Amino acid sequence: MSSTTDKLKGLANEAVGNVKQAAGKATGNDRLVVEGKAQELKGEGQRTVGEAKDGVKSVVDSLAGRK
Repeated sequence: MSSTTDKLKGLANEAVGNVKQAAGKATGNDRLVVEGKAQELKGEGQRTVGEAKDGVKSVVDSLAGRK
């Protein structure tokens, strides 16, 4: 996946996770809160991977003199 795709999927998972957490808290559904937190963390990981890919590309481009 491209870095942009990773970041977008990560942001989407974070958003859905936050909504699940809020719905779980509002309804007293602890399982939904936990699922939401897990999805939020998955999204944070995906976003971090995308940012890392951007960082690596930037370093490679700098070393290759393509900045």
